[in-house]
Amino acid sequence: MLRTIILFLIIFGVVVISHEFGHFLIGRRNGIRVLEFAVGMGPTLFSFTKGGVKYSLKLFPIGGACMFDGEDGMETAEKAQIQEGDIRKRAMTDAGVPLPDKEKTAGEESSGIAFTEAGVWKRIATVFAGPFFNFILAFAVALVLTAFAGADLPVVGQIEQGSAAEEAGLMAGDVITQIGHEKIHFYREVMVISAINQGETLDIHYTRDGQKGVATVTPRYDKNDNRYYIGIMGAGEYLDCGPLQVFQYGFYEVGYYAKTTYKSLWMLLRGKVSKDEVSGPVGIAQFVGESYDQAEKNYGTSSAILTMLEIVVLLSVNLGILNLLPLPALDGGRLLFMFVEVVRGKPVPPEKEGMIHFAGLVVFMVLMVLIMYNDIMKIVK
Repeated sequence: MLRTIILFLIIFGVVVISHEFGHFLIGRRNGIRVLEFAVGMGPTLFSFTKGGVKYSLKLFPIGGACMFDGEDGMETAEKAQIQEGDIRKRAMTDAGVPLPDKEKTAGEESSGIAFTEAGVWKRIATVFAGPFFNFILAFAVALVLTAFAGADLPVVGQIEQGSAAEEAGLMAGDVITQIGHEKIHFYREVMVISAINQGETLDIHYTRDGQKGVATVTPRYDKNDNRYYIGIMGAGEYLDCGPLQVFQYGFYEVGYYAKTTYKSLWMLLRGKVSKDEVSGPVGIAQFVGESYDQAEKNYGTSSAILTMLEIVVLLSVNLGILNLLPLPALDGGRLLFMFVEVVRGKPVPPEKEGMIHFAGLVVFMVLMVLIMYNDIMKIVK
């Protein structure tokens, strides 16, 4: 249990900090004053202030925040304190009283403008930077993962006798290159497409002995498993990536998790995902612990570490995409208001936008509580 908690907090911390650091870095580069950089949500467990920025660790590991001065058009106590400090420092300077070196540095580093005073494209860049840094993190970790673990090529290992794949003419050793309009780079992608298929006919493109072919496969329903099967069994080949292939397949790795996230969201919207298949922090922590234990038991510690890196890629891509959804309180919702401002030539009144984001945050928090309750109930059962 202790190891599970530690692993989850490390993974969660890396993913959230990368996201908020994106906001922080680009915001500061654009001259926007940062009030607080927080990891987690809820009551503050630990905090310190440096350079006019409050850095804090919160109780609940369900997110984070990089709070800018005047964001959502709301005045803050921190802003008032900064303004009061600036007035005091100006008064000391005017009176000829030298400022301590510490205060000089803090005054310089806390200088800047309010979020709403920045140009719209600077604000767009600052908000978009959070999800973008998640993709940067995912790609960097994917490079390490690919360098050590290689890539599972989409080579057919076996064909089940009497299956739809056999009937369509697929054979062991075929290299699948495309299914429908989707390019295939990993055997995993074939498994995902098979798992979510609802009986739709698939055009599977492949190469065999250098020759291209297309097999039209209609998956068959299995009553026992309550799902459709193509009839392809087992990956036939792993690629030990060279230096250039590490970058190529690292990029494919990020793309794979992006496509998986989009497909999961689409299934959720269509009602194809039950509440037991949706997990919050508690469910993710349990998944992390179980994944580590299983990988360590079957393949050793090095494999368990690679599995943790794979989870980092998964969660980082997932967080990046989810935050780009055009929903209130998410980065995508904020970007939507800013693009409306670009089109209209003037911003939506800050107080109205702030109310909408606040309402979205309340809904988000209620949803997180429900998901956490569901996660706990699944563990208890």
